Amino acid sequence: MSKLEANRWFTEISDRDGSAFSLRINKKLDEVQSPFQKVEMYETTDFGNLMIIDGCTMVSTRENFFYHEMMSHPALFAHPAPKNVVIIGGGDCGTLREVLKHPDVESVTQIDIDEVVTQMSLKYFPELCASNDDPRATVMFDDGIKYMREATADSIDVIIVDGTDPVGPGEGLFNHAFYTSCLAALREGGILIQQSESPLMHMSLLKDIRCAMKEVGFADLQTLPFPQPIYPSGLWSATLARKGSAFAGFREQDVDNAKFDTEYYNKGIHYGALATPNFMRRAFDDN
Repeated sequence: MSKLEANRWFTEISDRDGSAFSLRINKKLDEVQSPFQKVEMYETTDFGNLMIIDGCTMVSTRENFFYHEMMSHPALFAHPAPKNVVIIGGGDCGTLREVLKHPDVESVTQIDIDEVVTQMSLKYFPELCASNDDPRATVMFDDGIKYMREATADSIDVIIVDGTDPVGPGEGLFNHAFYTSCLAALREGGILIQQSESPLMHMSLLKDIRCAMKEVGFADLQTLPFPQPIYPSGLWSATLARKGSAFAGFREQDVDNAKFDTEYYNKGIHYGALATPNFMRRAFDDN
């Protein structure tokens, strides 16, 4: 639920969490009702442009790097040699841009069900779409659940599930059937990474995600917390699941030697995210 107040504050009210988050705005820039969801754009006073989907904050100019970097680099550096990457969702194209910073990645296919999200991003977040024309990139607008169900077995190194909350178009991205499709499509040692909500606000859902990943046959899991200022609680997470065997660290030397810039992610951040906070560890031990 959202509210645009008379004093020009956009407020997302999260009844399920008993919380709210506000950003001061200058003006509304755009609004489009797609076949799937309502997408709104605002100009804020301090966070740049802001995308809202069905009343929920999604992306802003100022802080999106936390999310996009943590949804891409930890998984890519945890894989020994990622060549073929699939992104489910990711319509703002920021995760696609981060993945394509890795020169050894040979192909990235992004499948988002709603073309309106990408159209809005091209218009109001052109910096996030800077790599859309990279010859290694294929941007599709289709059903990502169907795409994974029909994917060739043992054909993908990394799957990134950059979806919305488990409601509406994103609902089918959080269940056993979808994870089974992902497991089958990954090569041995392949990695699935999914945005897994707030470990502070949504631990029950996070535990369900981890249980489902284990039950379909993933060998090992890592849940990495990270800041996400415009989402409920300001603390978010991504969960990695590996096919075939346990995680064996990450390519630390390659992180140090990377020829591209990041705003948040580095070797120390990766190490820190692997140090599971006690409240999360206790919750996971109850599984």
